[in-house]
Amino acid sequence: MKSYEVLIRLFMAIVIAGLIGYEREHKNRPAGFRTHILVCVGATIISLIQLYAVQETSNMILLHPELASALKADIGRLGAQVVTGVGFLGAGTIIHEKGSIKGLTTAASLWVVACIGLAIGLGYYFLSIASAVFVFLVLVSLKKFETRFLDKTKLIKLQVQYVNKRELVKDLEEYFDSKGAKVKNIEFAVEEEEINEYSTCLYTVLIPRNIKSSELISELVLFDEVVRVTEI
Repeated sequence: MKSYEVLIRLFMAIVIAGLIGYEREHKNRPAGFRTHILVCVGATIISLIQLYAVQETSNMILLHPELASALKADIGRLGAQVVTGVGFLGAGTIIHEKGSIKGLTTAASLWVVACIGLAIGLGYYFLSIASAVFVFLVLVSLKKFETRFLDKTKLIKLQVQYVNKRELVKDLEEYFDSKGAKVKNIEFAVEEEEINEYSTCLYTVLIPRNIKSSELISELVLFDEVVRVTEI
């Protein structure tokens, strides 16, 4: 294999993986720009090693035909190990937080980038470029489609002024459960009771998409413990 071919393939790996990694970096994901490039370049290097091994084995058999039955070169073994190994790296980007799973898309993008890297290293240029385009479209364009048509919940933040913390938490928990909503986080402000007549807290709630936040607010203000509710 010519040296310029090696350079072209490594450069393609950097450009293609950088394109996908930039999208992940822009979304502030665990694995971003450099991580995707390194994974893709590494997979490309593995493919190139496989090609070099096959070439060297073929040359040796041509020089020594008697070794034909003894020498073997498996072009798929190293690639299979890359696909498996990237799975462990992808697992490190998956975060379990308060009952929700985050990072699955980033883990999948790392795995896809590794596969594209293998294709680049083997010289499948059209397949590599076409794959990169479709992966980028999936990450960028389908996110909007998913949010609009497939996502059945939405996240809202409510600033609540209240007078009785214990009763507030109990009543609001029962209320949100009845609505099929899930409280993701509650933040209570540190305030001096002597100075402030009312206390303030911030509720982060995951609610069904068919429920309007204005409807929630109008019902929440009816609670005795609630003074005022504002969406932020």
